Amino acid sequence: MKYPILLPNIFNHPFTYESDLNLKVGEFVLIPFGKSKITGVVWNEFEKNNTKKFKIKRVIKRLDVTPLKKDTINFLNWFSEYNLIPKGMALKLILLSSEAIEKKEKKFYEPFRDNIKKNSITLSVNQIKSLEKMNSSNKKFRVHVLQGTTGSGKTLVYFEAMKSLIEKGFQSLILLPEIGLTSQFEQKFSEYFGFNPAIWHSGISKKKKEIIWSGISCGEIKVIIGARSSLFLPFKNLGIIIVDEEHDQSFKQDEGVTYNARDMAISRASFENIPINLITAVPSIETFENIKKGKYEVSRLSKRFKNAALPNYEIINLNNTRLEKQSWLSEKIIEKVNLHLEKKDQVLFFLNRRGFSPNALCNKCYSSFSCPNCTINLVYHKNKNNLMCHYCGFKSELKRDCKKGNQCEFIFSGPGVERISEEVKRKFPNKKIDIFSSDTMNKKDSKEKIRKIMNNEIQILVGTQLISKGFHFPHLNCIVVVDIDLSSHGHDLRGAEKNLQLYHQLSGRAGRTGKPATVYFQTYESNSKMISEITNENPDIFLERELEIRKKNKLPPYQRFISLILTGENERKLEKEAFDFKNFIESKINGRILGPVNAPLFRLKKKFRIRFLIRGLKSMKMQSSLSKIIPKYKFSSGIKLSVDVDPINFN
Repeated sequence: MKYPILLPNIFNHPFTYESDLNLKVGEFVLIPFGKSKITGVVWNEFEKNNTKKFKIKRVIKRLDVTPLKKDTINFLNWFSEYNLIPKGMALKLILLSSEAIEKKEKKFYEPFRDNIKKNSITLSVNQIKSLEKMNSSNKKFRVHVLQGTTGSGKTLVYFEAMKSLIEKGFQSLILLPEIGLTSQFEQKFSEYFGFNPAIWHSGISKKKKEIIWSGISCGEIKVIIGARSSLFLPFKNLGIIIVDEEHDQSFKQDEGVTYNARDMAISRASFENIPINLITAVPSIETFENIKKGKYEVSRLSKRFKNAALPNYEIINLNNTRLEKQSWLSEKIIEKVNLHLEKKDQVLFFLNRRGFSPNALCNKCYSSFSCPNCTINLVYHKNKNNLMCHYCGFKSELKRDCKKGNQCEFIFSGPGVERISEEVKRKFPNKKIDIFSSDTMNKKDSKEKIRKIMNNEIQILVGTQLISKGFHFPHLNCIVVVDIDLSSHGHDLRGAEKNLQLYHQLSGRAGRTGKPATVYFQTYESNSKMISEITNENPDIFLERELEIRKKNKLPPYQRFISLILTGENERKLEKEAFDFKNFIESKINGRILGPVNAPLFRLKKKFRIRFLIRGLKSMKMQSSLSKIIPKYKFSSGIKLSVDVDPINFN
């Protein structure tokens, strides 16, 4: 008998194989493909319009793996069509290194055994109301938004919602925006439930992933806490999805197979017919619009857990206070921080720039340093004495040999967290100080660093935006935003929204245990609109105004953008191809083409980049027309097209 078998590769259709095994849709099989033997899945449709003649090969064997549910297959088909991704690449997201992992002995799943303990935590009246609303879906699809001020106990509410489902044998998925959050979150989960969740992200070993993948597939593992990729695990009996910090831009996968994990989680919940809960302090503009339309339900927690006070805000006007030469910390802020340290408060200096300085220049020969692979300056990392590209990973030692003889005299323009850390060490010499950024927190000792912060063994932190993402540090009662003005510069259409969300989240790290806390903003623009928006306790005022601006200018969420980027090593050839491609597709698509123009980052990883934006109504018509047109265009050798539906990053 003939069967359609989808393979985890670049093809957008299944291949036909023969077998006497009486296979069913969703079953995993081992099949010959070329000279290899690979995993495939029995799909729900044959290739359409296939006029080519191939010798039909035979399935080698059926694998001992729980079949994919029809709901999951339908989700993957839709995912492929929506994001303009080949079906084979969508299937690849489900598999582990293109393989399905066969069932293991039960002893392998023992570390994740769900023996729920009783706990004595009492929810507030508002938390109970939110929980009741969360539980009112009758286990059917519904999007519920839990919007609560930072520190309001949102996590406890959805833990309670999950508990009853786990007890009934359902699986739960919690999506987090950052890998760095998982260790502290895992501890919080284990303390509450009394058993270990499975953790899934790129830092987990292949051996452990094999156990987790098979445990999820056969239903032995009940809870997954993970990054974007955990959305594509082959759940046997998924009962609820939680997207924590739903507004976070990190849920967008920008490279390779591009997708927004929050939006795809909503779609997967729809296909599985299960509830999904979006958790946030400041909703994304898309979520806020869906709340206004009545498409999403919402419950709100306006007060912090146990009535802890929100932090105060204080603006330090740098026009009225003294700054030493090559200093970024005013005399006034030093005085304020000393008062906090006397009270045993932990202090955070915040600057959203990694490294020591974004620019290095020799004052004698005027040499500057840009990436040889990208159109971007190299960032100086003093701790390693190297220059680094934060886009392609290129590294180069900072050499002192000067073109004009002797040694270079370097000028470092602008600060990063390493430079601020040096100044903090000079100003507070007797305090334990550490940097909290993606450069320091992806190491094996990150758990130990978090433990020291929790115990106030580190008195002063210097951090980037990573520290704003859901961490709970009980002694942190003073936050200094070193240069709030940096955030107001840029041409990103989502810039204002991103800033509001970032600084609300950042402020929420302070004063979480009830002790008075203050967030200080150093600025030369004390009357700036951005600061007044950040310090307003009600973010909905900003979101309402932002929606009006977006509607007036026909921007998301009222219209859809699809980004098309052509890449190639030859700049002139690429430019000609871009105009040829535009002429080919312009009259055939449901949408307006903007461009072609050089992408904001014109050269990346040795490839030049030219971008189109296609703008149109929020429907699948643009995807439908592009899916028919793009395969008909033959790109010149060396030129590739990447497609990003609903792009987030416009810089």
